[in-house]
This record gives sequence, C-alpha cells and structure tokens, in this order.
Amino acid sequence: MPAQVAEITHAAALLEAGRLVAFPTETVYGLGADAENPAAVAAIYQAKGRPSNHPVIVHIAPEAEIRYWVKALPEEAEKLIAAFWPGPLTLILKRADHIPDAVSGGQDSIGLRCPSHPVAQALLRVFKGGRGGLAAPSANQFGHVSPTTSAHVIEEFSEELKSGLVATVLDGGQSEVGIESTIVDMSRLTTHGPVLLRPGHISAAQLEQVLGMTVNEPDAAAPRASGTLEAHYAPSTPVVLIAPENLDETIRQLLVAGKKVAVMAYQGHVQHAALQAWCQLNADPVTYAHDLYADLRQLDHVGADIILVEALPASREWQGVGDRLRRAAFDSQGVLQKLLST
Repeated sequence: MPAQVAEITHAAALLEAGRLVAFPTETVYGLGADAENPAAVAAIYQAKGRPSNHPVIVHIAPEAEIRYWVKALPEEAEKLIAAFWPGPLTLILKRADHIPDAVSGGQDSIGLRCPSHPVAQALLRVFKGGRGGLAAPSANQFGHVSPTTSAHVIEEFSEELKSGLVATVLDGGQSEVGIESTIVDMSRLTTHGPVLLRPGHISAAQLEQVLGMTVNEPDAAAPRASGTLEAHYAPSTPVVLIAPENLDETIRQLLVAGKKVAVMAYQGHVQHAALQAWCQLNADPVTYAHDLYADLRQLDHVGADIILVEALPASREWQGVGDRLRRAAFDSQGVLQKLLST
C-alpha cells in the first residue's frame, strides 16, 4: 500500500534528525539522507558499502530554489529543466560553496534532479518545508541490482533495518521507469558542451532536440557520476549477453554440459523445458526497462549457474537498458567459456 500522509511526515522527521529513509521514485527506489548533513550522507555510504569518492544525486522538490545548490545555472540547463523536470533527468552542475562535498565524492560539482513520483514529491515538500535536498542513490547494496519495489529494498537492507541504520522504507508501488535517471554533465559547457554520462529513459535525441546541439560522449576528464562504474547493477548469478542468433545453440551447449541455465529474452523464441527459469521481456524498450530489474532479481533466485541475456539492438532507444545490462555483465567475462569447459 502506498505511503500515507502520516508515514511521510514521520519519514521527513527522521530525515531531519539525520536518519536514513528509503523512498520510491519513478526510476528506482532511493536511500535518502539530508544532503546538507555530512554524517547522514556518510551513513548512506556505510549502509550501501559504497566507495566514498562515488557521488550521489541530490533530489529536490518541484518548488525548490535550484540556485541554492549551484554556483551558476546555465541557460541550457534551464531549458532541460523546463522540458524534463519533474522527471528522470539528473543534471551535473558546479556545486555551491556552502553545500558539503560529501554528496559529490569530493568534487566541485553536484548532481541534481526533481523526481516525479508523488510519494517522493510529498516527502520532499514536507522535509525542511520543501527547502531541503535528499541525497539518494539507489536503495541497494553497492553494485547490486537496483530496487523497483519496497520489497526489494527490505530484502537488500534486512539487517540494516533491524539495526536501525536504515530507519524505514516508504512504499510507493513499483517504479514506473525501472532504470536510473539519465545523467547529463552541464558543468563544462564552454569547453565540452553537454555530455551524456549515463543514458536512461530520456534519450540523447530528446536532449538534443531541446538543446539544439549535440550531446557528447563521456571524456576522461568528465565528473564522476552515479552508476557509471564499468561493473554495476549486477545480480549474484553471472550475467552473459548473447547475440540473438547464438542464443539457442548456447543454451543447448550449456544444458548438454549439465549446467543450470536461466534466460532473459525479448523475442519470445526461447523455449527449453530443461531451463532453470526463463523470462520473456517486451520488445519495446520502455516496457523492457520497467521490468528489467525485477526480472533480474527473480532469475537470481532460481539457483542457476548463469543468466543468459539476449543482446539488445544497438539503436539509441535501447541505449539506457543496454548500458545497464553491459555493466551487469562486466564481471562475468570468461564465465561462459569456463562453464562449457568444466
């Protein structure tokens, strides 16, 4: 049942007292703390096992004063805000001097977004009278599959909830988008232009249409940003991406070798009675993104030796979910060959 007014008010009070609260957004669930309280932000890193130099995103209410958080708000950033906020877009801007660098991993930038989920907005409007910001990475152990339901959060932080390190979890149903926000670096416009640091629901083409300019690929000097490490979003079971034309034969070889196989496909042609589990996702990238993490979590619990994922098209509309799957599979290089050889 979605969080009610009394629960939201209580959660805001906990946050103001420096506690951690998990809450829903339209992308995934976030683990929130007062962005201006370094000790509270440090507790996020402790709960998640997150490297201290890996920045978090600050969530603000729709009516919040954006300029409070940044040194400057470029016209190009204002265009994106007008077009996509509230929504799944994070902007990297130069951080105002009075904002603690705990939220940016020690960098001089800050990631800001305004979520569209009604529970997130209600929480942000009550917290500090709508003038505060919540530092909130995804509510999961660092590097794991992001949560899209409150049950996922409770599963991830069962011990932290018992100990009180995580104070409470607000329920807001299943996240609508299902993958993390698009992140665009707007902090170096004069030298690098806008830079897409993490693709998401809002595509590069949509950004370019609003900005009237090309959105560039990440460069070596780009700010560090949430969810951009090579290995991320990974279940415990190894994930391997397989080209559609090779999927059936790969399944056959693994089954002949006596391996337990789970499969995530989107074209619907994979049917092997001996599979440990099989998920068929929709061939529409928006629906695929909505279901991705829940299905990865489901497949991670079936006792398989490997999760084979049918590789996605390389087109721009698939860029967001393709990015998440590539990172989920990064640490699994060589796993397929090892399973087939033993």
